[in-house]
Amino acid sequence: MKAMKTFLVGGAVRDRLLGRAVKDRDFVVVGETPASMRERGFRSVGKDFPVFLHPDSHEEYALARTERKTGPGYHGFAFAADANVTLEEDLARRDLTINAMAQNGDGQLVDPYGGARDLADRWLRHVSAAFVEDPVRVLRVARFAARYAPLGFRLAPETLALMRNMVRAGEVAHLVAERVWAETQRALGEPRPGAFLRVLRDCGALAVIFPELDRLYGVPQRIEFHPEYDTGVHQELALNAAAQLAPGNDLIGWCVMTHDLGKGITARDALPRHVGHESAGVPLVAALCQRLRVPSEYAQMAEHVCREHLNVHRLQELRPGTVLELLERIDAFRKPDRVRQLVVACEADKRGRAAADLPGDDYAPTRWLPQLHAAAMSVAAKDFVAQGIVGEAIGAAMRHARLQALRAVNPP
Repeated sequence: MKAMKTFLVGGAVRDRLLGRAVKDRDFVVVGETPASMRERGFRSVGKDFPVFLHPDSHEEYALARTERKTGPGYHGFAFAADANVTLEEDLARRDLTINAMAQNGDGQLVDPYGGARDLADRWLRHVSAAFVEDPVRVLRVARFAARYAPLGFRLAPETLALMRNMVRAGEVAHLVAERVWAETQRALGEPRPGAFLRVLRDCGALAVIFPELDRLYGVPQRIEFHPEYDTGVHQELALNAAAQLAPGNDLIGWCVMTHDLGKGITARDALPRHVGHESAGVPLVAALCQRLRVPSEYAQMAEHVCREHLNVHRLQELRPGTVLELLERIDAFRKPDRVRQLVVACEADKRGRAAADLPGDDYAPTRWLPQLHAAAMSVAAKDFVAQGIVGEAIGAAMRHARLQALRAVNPP
């Protein structure tokens, strides 16, 4: 049996050239058929096109393929995979030049579209005009911007122009909720998620996919609290702060991304003040989460951060009873992890501005809210049961004891 022509492709090649750790390896096979792959012991797993698992490593090997646009959206494609499809044809269907490189078994680079040059020059550039055929690529490019912006990558002007044409043509409107959420969730785990919003805003896709976020741009804020002034810019800065405070935590990123939606509906004659924006934003957060079918954990926590972020900022001014009510609202006694999630999201909001204004680089609630929570958590129901207290009286006794415990905590 002749040797199989196998090439490492895509992200693994890109990240090797960047000197980054390779997490997943994808392979393309040239000159084979589904039948010949099965004869070699590979197991078929692809539903839409031929993908196989290696009999020993269980890594994925895909037959080289071409694709043809047959309808709107990202489902509207016909694929062709046969022994005559070349590696260059397979690479041509990929999104960006930096993802359209391959290496053979000897490590020799196959780079027909200038991916290595664009890596060196830090460009995110489309491979061909076929880029416009898949609207998911708008989200993917924005996600790659979030990943590689710290390395100096920027979007090629001609690629931005293509993305704008896709938005104008209505292609982006065909994206389904699951794909939008999947790409967004991944972008929120990247080092510079603010770039995700910026790219979507620049190409016009943000208004289609996230109109609640798009309307924040140009909305003024009180400059003594927000030197960046523009609420949309603040969202980008806060997201970047969240990525620094909680690297890779897309849950906190989602909470930060949605925490100020209420500012988008503030009456114009009230600007730049946003009185009550936190409560006004909760229904908007809930509707957005429902539209994108966001997991319930993310949806619930996003609503909590939206509602409570100003309370956390002024934590030192709150009475013990108000603090206890806050802890009860976020269900902190059954789900203690929510305290850290809330306070980190609020710190990202506080740090997401054009100039640092935290004395000593300190955000006091980061330390104090967990202390208050721990004090309240130290009150146990069993202690009151041992005293013979029963029924609803246990709840009342616990609440009284928790208030006493909160009063005993000294502010930082």
